[in-house]
Amino acid sequence: MTVLAIRDLTIRIAGRPLLENAELMVDPGRKIGLVGRNGAGKSTLLRAITGQLQPDGGEIRLSARARMTHVAQEAPGGSQDLLETVLAADTERAALLAALETESDGARLAEIHERLIAIRADSAPSRAAIVLSGLGFDAAAQARPVGEFSGGWRMRVALAQALFLEPDILLLDEPTNHLDLEATIWLEGWLARFPGAAIVVSHDRGLLQRCVDSIAHLDRQKITLYPGGFDNFVRIRTERAAQLAAQAEKVAAQRAHMQSFVDRFRAKATKARQAQSRLKALEKLPEIETVVEDAPTRFAFPEPSELAPPILGLSRVAIGYDGRPILRELNLRLDQEDRVALLGANGNGKSTLAKLLAGRLAPLAGEVQRDRRLKVGYFAQHQAEELDLAGTPLSHMQEALGPKATETQCRGQLARFGLDEERATTKIGALSGGEKARLLLALCTRDAPHLLILDEPTNHLDIDARDALVKALAGFGGAVVLITHDPDMVTLAADRLWLVADGKVTPFEGDLDDYRAHLAERARAARAAAGGGAADAGATRRDERRERAENRQALAPLRQRVAKVEAEMAKLQKEAALLERKLGDPDTYARFKAEDIAWATQRQGAIAKQVAALEEEWLELQEKLEAA
Repeated sequence: MTVLAIRDLTIRIAGRPLLENAELMVDPGRKIGLVGRNGAGKSTLLRAITGQLQPDGGEIRLSARARMTHVAQEAPGGSQDLLETVLAADTERAALLAALETESDGARLAEIHERLIAIRADSAPSRAAIVLSGLGFDAAAQARPVGEFSGGWRMRVALAQALFLEPDILLLDEPTNHLDLEATIWLEGWLARFPGAAIVVSHDRGLLQRCVDSIAHLDRQKITLYPGGFDNFVRIRTERAAQLAAQAEKVAAQRAHMQSFVDRFRAKATKARQAQSRLKALEKLPEIETVVEDAPTRFAFPEPSELAPPILGLSRVAIGYDGRPILRELNLRLDQEDRVALLGANGNGKSTLAKLLAGRLAPLAGEVQRDRRLKVGYFAQHQAEELDLAGTPLSHMQEALGPKATETQCRGQLARFGLDEERATTKIGALSGGEKARLLLALCTRDAPHLLILDEPTNHLDIDARDALVKALAGFGGAVVLITHDPDMVTLAADRLWLVADGKVTPFEGDLDDYRAHLAERARAARAAAGGGAADAGATRRDERRERAENRQALAPLRQRVAKVEAEMAKLQKEAALLERKLGDPDTYARFKAEDIAWATQRQGAIAKQVAALEEEWLELQEKLEAA
C-alpha cells in the first residue's frame, strides 16, 4: 500500500517540459529527499501534489484515508497568539470542540468525545507548545500575537502548524531557510522520530543525509529513486557516471574502427559487401547516454596580506542599541588563522556581535583593539535587499572597486564566485537568490579582507555552491567568523565555537555533537523546571513514555530490516557451508560433471559477494540504530 502514487506525470511551464511521464511511489513512513538542479521543477512538483497546480498529464493519487500537510507559502498573521494559531491548524479538533458547545443529543456528544480522545485532543496544547519551543519560541513568545513577529519568524509558525498536525505524509520545501542552527538541529531530531512519510526539498546536505532514507533525483524530466541518504546517492551517481563513460568510450572506439574499415574499402568491389555489413553493424551500435553534469561550482577568495596577532581584541566590551546592552563583558580575541562559528538561538545577539566585529556598530562600553591595517569583509542576507534592482553585478562591482578598477578586474572578481560573462550583465531583479548571494560574496571579498564575517551565507545557495564555499574557506588565508544554520558547514569550516547566550559570549568546549547534547540537556531541565508539582511530574513521565513509544515505532522498520538481513545472511551462510563441504569432498569430482562443479564454484563466489553486501548493510543499520 502506498500513501502517495505519482504515475506518468507530465508538467509543462510556458511550454517547457519539467516532467515527462515521471513516476514516484511513497510508502507509509518513508522519508524521501527531493533533489535536482535549480529550475528542475522540485517546488513545482510539490505544488502539483498539493493541488495548487494542474498537471498536463498523468495522475497524482493520495491514499483514501491519508492526511497530507505542507507548509503554507504565506506566513500567518493576526491577533491570535502563537499557541492558538498552531492549535487552529487542526481544523477537526476545532470543529469538534465547537460542536461540544452546542450539541444536546447524548449519543452525538458521546461520538464527539470518543473522536476527541482518538485524536489526542487533550494533549494538543502541550504538543503544540513542544513544537513551538523546538523552533525557538519560549513560553513568553508563545503567548504573543503572531502579527507582532517578523516575516521570518512567522514562517516558523507556519512550519510549526505543519509539524503539529503529524500527518500521514508531510511535504517540506527548504524547511531550514528561516531557522537558526538550534532549530535546525531540533528539526532533524523531530524528522528522525516522525512516524509518517515525508518528501523534503532541501539544499542542506546534512539534513538529506541524516533524516531521509531515499533520494528522489529530478533530472531530465524524470524522477529516479536512490536508496539511502545523500552520500549514497552521490556515490551511486559517481559510479554510474564512470560506468557510462567507460561504455561510451568503448562504443566510440568500435565506431571509429568500423568507420575506418568502411572508409577504406567502400569503393573496392571486393570489399563492398563487407563494407555494407560494417555500415549495418555501425547503425546497430547502442547510443550510450553519458551522465552530463553541470560545470562544477568553484569559489575563490583573494589572498590577504599577513598581520601580526591579534588582528582584533575586545576588552570588557558591552554592545547593544539605544544605550541598552544586549551583550556584556566581552573579552575576546581573533587571530588571522581563526575559524570561529557562533552558536546560540536567534535573538541572543549573534548578528549584533558580528556588526561590532565588522565595525558597523560602536561599543557601549569597553575597548575594541584593531590592527590599523585590518580589512573586514562582511556578508549579511539583508544586504540583498539593498542591491539596486535596475543595476547589474558588473555595475555594483565597478562602484565598489572605484573608478580606477578596470572592467577586466571587476569581471575577474565576479568570476571568482561563478558570475560569468552573461550573469555579470544581468539585471539584479532577474537574478536568483543564489546568484545574489554569490554577488554579495564577491563584493565583501573584493579588498582581500583579513577577517571574513559570514552571517547566514548559505540560505539561497544550492548543494554544489555550499560545498564550493566550504572548500574556499578551507583555503582562505584570513580569519573567519561564521553564523549559519547549516550543521555541516559548522563542522567542516570552523575549528572554534563561541556560545552567545544569556548576555555573554563564551568559548564552547567540544564539537557540534557535544552542543546537541547540551541543547537536549537544557530542554530536559526546562521541562523539569516547568513541571512544578506531582501532577506535572506525572505528565512529564507520560510524555516520556509516549516519546519512548514513538521512538520504538520510528525504529521498528530499521529493526525489521536488521532481522531480515540477519535471516538472509544465515540462509546464505548455510548454503555456502554445504557447497564448501561438497567441493571439499573428492567423491564430488568423480560423481558430477565438470559444468556442475563449475556452477557450484561460481555460486560459492556469488554467495560470498551477497554475504559481504549484507554484512555492510547490517553494519550501516546498526549505526543508524545506535545513532537513533
